[in-house]
Amino acid sequence: MDVSLPVPSTVGVRAGWRLPSLVAPAAFLVLVAVAVVAPALLTGTDPLAADPMSALRAPSAAHWFGTDQLGRDVFTRVIYGARYSLSIGLAATALSVVAGGVVGLLAGLSPRVVDELLSRALDVLSAFPEVLLALLFIAFTEPGTPSLILAIALAFAPRYGRIVRAQTLLVRRAGYVEQATTFGLSRARLAWRHILPNVLGPLPILATIGLGSAIVNAASLSFLGMGPQPPSPEWGAMLAESRNYLRVAWWSAILPGLALTATVVSLTAVGRRLQARFEGRR
Repeated sequence: MDVSLPVPSTVGVRAGWRLPSLVAPAAFLVLVAVAVVAPALLTGTDPLAADPMSALRAPSAAHWFGTDQLGRDVFTRVIYGARYSLSIGLAATALSVVAGGVVGLLAGLSPRVVDELLSRALDVLSAFPEVLLALLFIAFTEPGTPSLILAIALAFAPRYGRIVRAQTLLVRRAGYVEQATTFGLSRARLAWRHILPNVLGPLPILATIGLGSAIVNAASLSFLGMGPQPPSPEWGAMLAESRNYLRVAWWSAILPGLALTATVVSLTAVGRRLQARFEGRR
Protein backbone atom coordinates (compact mmCIF):
# COMPACT_ATOMS: atom_id res chain seq x y z
CA MET A 1 0.00 0.00 0.00
CA ASP A 2 1.35 3.41 -0.96
CA VAL A 3 1.59 5.59 2.12
CA SER A 4 3.61 8.43 0.59
CA LEU A 5 2.41 11.86 1.55
CA PRO A 6 1.21 14.23 -1.15
CA VAL A 7 3.70 16.87 -2.16
CA PRO A 8 2.27 20.36 -1.64
CA SER A 9 2.01 22.43 -4.78
CA THR A 10 4.39 25.35 -5.07
CA VAL A 11 2.42 27.15 -7.77
CA GLY A 12 0.52 29.31 -5.28
CA VAL A 13 3.70 30.05 -3.32
CA ARG A 14 5.55 31.10 -6.44
CA ALA A 15 2.65 33.27 -7.58
CA GLY A 16 2.52 34.82 -4.11
CA TRP A 17 6.18 35.72 -4.31
CA ARG A 18 5.88 37.06 -7.84
CA LEU A 19 2.90 39.31 -7.21
CA PRO A 20 4.34 41.54 -4.46
CA SER A 21 7.69 41.77 -6.21
CA LEU A 22 5.96 43.19 -9.29
CA VAL A 23 3.15 45.21 -7.71
CA ALA A 24 5.43 47.25 -5.44
CA PRO A 25 7.75 48.61 -8.18
CA ALA A 26 4.82 49.05 -10.58
CA ALA A 27 2.90 51.06 -7.99
CA PHE A 28 5.95 53.22 -7.33
CA LEU A 29 6.37 53.85 -11.06
CA VAL A 30 2.73 54.95 -11.26
CA LEU A 31 3.45 57.44 -8.48
CA VAL A 32 6.52 58.67 -10.37
CA ALA A 33 4.42 59.00 -13.53
CA VAL A 34 1.95 61.18 -11.64
CA ALA A 35 4.84 63.33 -10.42
CA VAL A 36 6.02 63.74 -14.00
CA VAL A 37 2.63 64.49 -15.57
CA ALA A 38 0.90 66.41 -12.77
CA PRO A 39 3.24 67.23 -9.87
CA ALA A 40 0.72 69.74 -8.51
CA LEU A 41 -1.46 66.79 -7.48
CA LEU A 42 1.22 65.70 -5.00
CA THR A 43 2.38 69.05 -3.68
CA GLY A 44 1.16 72.61 -3.78
CA THR A 45 4.51 74.29 -3.06
CA ASP A 46 6.74 76.05 -5.55
CA PRO A 47 10.00 74.05 -5.92
CA LEU A 48 11.96 77.30 -6.44
CA ALA A 49 10.45 79.20 -3.51
CA ALA A 50 13.26 79.99 -1.05
CA ASP A 51 12.82 80.84 2.62
CA PRO A 52 16.21 81.57 4.28
CA MET A 53 14.57 81.63 7.71
CA SER A 54 13.61 77.96 7.25
CA ALA A 55 16.94 76.76 5.87
CA LEU A 56 18.14 73.25 6.76
CA ARG A 57 15.02 72.33 8.72
CA ALA A 58 14.72 68.63 9.57
CA PRO A 59 11.81 66.58 8.19
CA SER A 60 8.54 67.50 9.90
CA ALA A 61 4.82 67.72 9.30
CA ALA A 62 5.31 71.07 7.56
CA HIS A 63 8.21 69.81 5.40
CA TRP A 64 8.06 66.04 4.93
CA PHE A 65 11.61 65.80 3.52
CA GLY A 66 12.94 68.86 5.34
CA THR A 67 14.39 71.94 3.66
CA ASP A 68 17.67 72.60 1.88
CA GLN A 69 20.31 75.29 2.42
CA LEU A 70 18.06 77.94 0.85
CA GLY A 71 14.94 76.92 2.74
CA ARG A 72 13.31 75.23 -0.26
CA ASP A 73 11.03 72.28 0.42
CA VAL A 74 12.97 69.11 -0.45
CA PHE A 75 9.85 66.99 -0.94
CA THR A 76 8.50 69.44 -3.52
CA ARG A 77 11.83 69.54 -5.31
CA VAL A 78 11.99 65.73 -5.39
CA ILE A 79 8.48 65.60 -6.90
CA TYR A 80 9.26 68.18 -9.57
CA GLY A 81 12.70 66.65 -10.11
CA ALA A 82 11.05 63.47 -11.39
CA ARG A 83 9.94 65.40 -14.48
CA TYR A 84 13.51 66.48 -15.26
CA SER A 85 15.17 63.11 -14.63
CA LEU A 86 12.50 60.98 -16.32
CA SER A 87 12.19 63.31 -19.31
CA ILE A 88 15.93 63.29 -19.91
CA GLY A 89 16.10 59.51 -19.51
CA LEU A 90 13.12 58.87 -21.79
CA ALA A 91 14.32 61.23 -24.51
CA ALA A 92 17.86 59.84 -24.44
CA THR A 93 16.64 56.23 -24.47
CA ALA A 94 14.26 56.88 -27.38
CA LEU A 95 17.00 58.54 -29.44
CA SER A 96 19.49 55.78 -28.66
CA VAL A 97 16.99 53.06 -29.62
CA VAL A 98 16.18 54.78 -32.93
CA ALA A 99 19.81 55.52 -33.81
CA GLY A 100 21.10 52.14 -32.71
CA GLY A 101 18.20 50.35 -34.40
CA VAL A 102 18.83 52.05 -37.74
CA VAL A 103 22.57 51.32 -37.67
CA GLY A 104 22.03 47.73 -36.53
CA LEU A 105 19.40 47.08 -39.19
CA LEU A 106 21.64 48.53 -41.89
CA ALA A 107 24.55 46.41 -40.71
CA GLY A 108 22.47 43.24 -40.69
CA LEU A 109 21.00 43.81 -44.15
CA SER A 110 24.03 45.28 -45.92
CA PRO A 111 26.77 43.41 -47.80
CA ARG A 112 29.58 41.96 -45.76
CA VAL A 113 31.98 44.90 -46.25
CA VAL A 114 29.46 47.46 -44.99
CA ASP A 115 28.43 45.13 -42.18
CA GLU A 116 32.05 44.82 -41.04
CA LEU A 117 32.59 48.58 -41.05
CA LEU A 118 29.42 49.31 -39.06
CA SER A 119 30.04 46.41 -36.68
CA ARG A 120 33.59 47.53 -35.93
CA ALA A 121 32.35 51.07 -35.32
CA LEU A 122 29.79 49.74 -32.83
CA ASP A 123 32.46 47.61 -31.15
CA VAL A 124 34.81 50.57 -30.78
CA LEU A 125 32.11 52.74 -29.24
CA SER A 126 31.04 49.90 -26.95
CA ALA A 127 34.61 49.58 -25.65
CA PHE A 128 34.38 52.97 -23.94
CA PRO A 129 32.43 53.50 -20.71
CA GLU A 130 29.12 55.18 -21.43
CA VAL A 131 29.75 58.05 -19.02
CA LEU A 132 33.12 58.73 -20.67
CA LEU A 133 31.54 58.89 -24.13
CA ALA A 134 28.90 61.28 -22.84
CA LEU A 135 31.55 63.46 -21.19
CA LEU A 136 33.55 63.60 -24.42
CA PHE A 137 30.47 64.71 -26.34
CA ILE A 138 29.55 67.41 -23.84
CA ALA A 139 33.17 68.62 -23.84
CA PHE A 140 32.70 69.67 -27.48
CA THR A 141 29.31 71.28 -26.88
CA GLU A 142 28.03 73.09 -23.79
CA PRO A 143 26.39 71.89 -20.57
CA GLY A 144 22.63 71.80 -20.57
CA THR A 145 19.64 69.53 -21.04
CA PRO A 146 19.82 69.18 -24.87
CA SER A 147 23.52 68.33 -24.79
CA LEU A 148 22.95 65.87 -21.95
CA ILE A 149 20.20 64.06 -23.87
CA LEU A 150 22.29 63.79 -27.03
CA ALA A 151 25.35 62.67 -25.07
CA ILE A 152 23.52 59.85 -23.32
CA ALA A 153 21.83 58.81 -26.56
CA LEU A 154 25.22 58.60 -28.28
CA ALA A 155 26.65 56.57 -25.42
CA PHE A 156 23.76 54.09 -25.32
CA ALA A 157 23.16 53.69 -29.07
CA PRO A 158 25.89 51.02 -29.59
CA ARG A 159 24.26 48.57 -27.19
CA TYR A 160 20.97 48.67 -29.12
CA GLY A 161 22.76 48.66 -32.46
CA ARG A 162 24.56 45.42 -31.63
CA ILE A 163 21.34 43.79 -30.43
CA VAL A 164 19.42 44.80 -33.57
CA ARG A 165 22.25 43.61 -35.82
CA ALA A 166 22.37 40.21 -34.13
CA GLN A 167 18.58 39.86 -34.34
CA THR A 168 18.59 40.94 -37.99
CA LEU A 169 21.17 38.32 -38.93
CA LEU A 170 19.18 35.69 -37.07
CA VAL A 171 15.85 36.58 -38.68
CA ARG A 172 17.46 37.01 -42.08
CA ARG A 173 18.43 33.32 -42.09
CA ALA A 174 14.98 32.12 -40.99
CA GLY A 175 13.09 29.82 -43.32
CA TYR A 176 10.12 32.11 -43.90
CA VAL A 177 12.43 34.96 -44.92
CA GLU A 178 14.30 32.75 -47.38
CA GLN A 179 10.97 31.57 -48.78
CA ALA A 180 9.78 35.17 -49.18
CA THR A 181 13.03 35.92 -51.00
CA THR A 182 12.34 33.17 -53.53
CA PHE A 183 8.98 34.81 -54.27
CA GLY A 184 10.85 37.85 -55.60
CA LEU A 185 10.14 40.35 -52.82
CA SER A 186 12.36 43.43 -52.97
CA ARG A 187 14.95 43.95 -50.23
CA ALA A 188 13.08 46.99 -48.87
CA ARG A 189 9.72 45.20 -48.74
CA LEU A 190 11.32 42.12 -47.23
CA ALA A 191 12.92 44.19 -44.49
CA TRP A 192 9.72 46.15 -43.76
CA ARG A 193 7.24 43.26 -43.73
CA HIS A 194 9.23 40.30 -42.44
CA ILE A 195 12.47 41.34 -40.76
CA LEU A 196 11.69 44.61 -38.97
CA PRO A 197 8.61 43.39 -36.97
CA ASN A 198 10.55 40.39 -35.64
CA VAL A 199 13.70 42.37 -34.90
CA LEU A 200 11.99 45.15 -32.94
CA GLY A 201 10.12 42.78 -30.62
CA PRO A 202 12.59 42.74 -27.70
CA LEU A 203 13.60 46.41 -28.01
CA PRO A 204 10.82 47.95 -25.87
CA ILE A 205 11.63 45.55 -23.04
CA LEU A 206 15.36 46.20 -23.27
CA ALA A 207 14.67 49.92 -23.44
CA THR A 208 12.70 49.70 -20.18
CA ILE A 209 15.75 48.19 -18.49
CA GLY A 210 18.07 50.66 -20.21
CA LEU A 211 15.94 53.59 -19.08
CA GLY A 212 17.14 53.06 -15.52
CA SER A 213 20.77 53.23 -16.66
CA ALA A 214 20.04 56.37 -18.67
CA ILE A 215 18.50 58.06 -15.62
CA VAL A 216 21.51 57.14 -13.48
CA ASN A 217 23.95 58.45 -16.08
CA ALA A 218 21.93 61.64 -16.48
CA ALA A 219 21.98 62.20 -12.72
CA SER A 220 25.73 61.47 -12.62
CA LEU A 221 26.47 64.02 -15.33
CA SER A 222 24.13 66.55 -13.74
CA PHE A 223 25.99 66.03 -10.47
CA LEU A 224 29.16 67.07 -12.35
CA GLY A 225 27.41 70.19 -13.66
CA MET A 226 26.84 68.89 -17.20
CA GLY A 227 23.04 68.82 -17.11
CA PRO A 228 20.27 71.19 -16.02
CA GLN A 229 21.76 74.07 -14.11
CA PRO A 230 20.67 75.28 -10.64
CA PRO A 231 18.12 76.09 -9.43
CA SER A 232 16.45 73.40 -11.58
CA PRO A 233 15.16 70.64 -9.27
CA GLU A 234 16.85 67.79 -11.12
CA TRP A 235 17.86 64.89 -8.86
CA GLY A 236 21.53 64.89 -9.81
CA ALA A 237 21.76 68.67 -9.48
CA MET A 238 20.06 68.45 -6.07
CA LEU A 239 22.68 65.97 -4.91
CA ALA A 240 25.44 68.28 -6.10
CA GLU A 241 23.96 71.29 -4.28
CA SER A 242 23.49 69.34 -1.04
CA ARG A 243 26.79 67.44 -0.85
CA ASN A 244 28.40 70.11 1.34
CA TYR A 245 25.62 69.88 3.93
CA LEU A 246 25.61 66.14 4.61
CA ARG A 247 26.86 66.56 8.18
CA VAL A 248 24.20 69.07 9.20
CA ALA A 249 21.31 68.25 6.81
CA TRP A 250 21.62 64.69 5.52
CA TRP A 251 18.01 64.69 4.29
CA SER A 252 18.68 67.24 1.57
CA ALA A 253 20.93 64.75 -0.24
CA ILE A 254 19.90 61.31 1.02
CA LEU A 255 16.19 61.60 0.23
CA PRO A 256 16.64 62.71 -3.42
CA GLY A 257 19.19 59.93 -3.75
CA LEU A 258 16.67 57.42 -2.40
CA ALA A 259 14.07 58.64 -4.91
CA LEU A 260 16.57 58.15 -7.73
CA THR A 261 17.53 54.70 -6.47
CA ALA A 262 13.93 53.55 -6.01
CA THR A 263 13.01 54.70 -9.52
CA VAL A 264 15.92 52.88 -11.14
CA VAL A 265 15.36 49.70 -9.12
CA SER A 266 11.65 49.72 -9.97
CA LEU A 267 12.31 50.18 -13.68
CA THR A 268 14.87 47.38 -13.65
CA ALA A 269 12.55 45.02 -11.74
CA VAL A 270 9.63 45.62 -14.11
CA GLY A 271 11.89 45.37 -17.15
CA ARG A 272 13.43 42.09 -15.98
CA ARG A 273 9.99 40.62 -15.34
CA LEU A 274 8.81 41.65 -18.80
CA GLN A 275 11.97 40.18 -20.30
CA ALA A 276 11.39 36.88 -18.48
CA ARG A 277 7.82 36.68 -19.77
CA PHE A 278 8.93 37.56 -23.31
CA GLU A 279 11.52 34.76 -23.22
CA GLY A 280 9.04 32.29 -21.79
CA ARG A 281 10.70 32.09 -18.36
CA ARG A 282 7.72 33.77 -16.65
